[in-house]
Amino acid sequence: MRDETKQAIRRGGSVLFLLYVLLLVYFLFFSESYGRVAQAERAYRYNLMPFVEIRRFWMYREQLGVFAVISNIFGNVVGFVPFGYILPVITSHLRSGFLIIWSGFALSLLVEVIQLVTRVGCFDVDDLILNTLGAAIGYFAFVICNTLRRKFYGKKI
Repeated sequence: MRDETKQAIRRGGSVLFLLYVLLLVYFLFFSESYGRVAQAERAYRYNLMPFVEIRRFWMYREQLGVFAVISNIFGNVVGFVPFGYILPVITSHLRSGFLIIWSGFALSLLVEVIQLVTRVGCFDVDDLILNTLGAAIGYFAFVICNTLRRKFYGKKI
């Protein structure tokens, strides 16, 4: 691949990553439809037991509704897939699966701590697990796409 093409992909990826981060900040801290409560109702809330909230959402899925289950369980995974996919595209220093997954965990931990301190949401260890899983899925999707790209462009046509 030519250097100009690589630079264009990195610039486009950087713009997409910035948009992704802005959307993530909006949904995690400002969106009223994703579990945010009024200022008067804010309290320190946390869950330190793994899989408690995941199990609760799954067990009471009919009472909570499809939107609540999908936005909590699958939303936490899907929300971090772009992180794991775009980051290795825009920087060659983060092409290691371990670094991407660790970075996804670190970002998720930062988000959870900010939510706890600002009382905007709940510090939930299940969110850490799901977000890290999302970053890992994004990274593995990147690896698959990158391998296919190399196979396709590696052949002389």
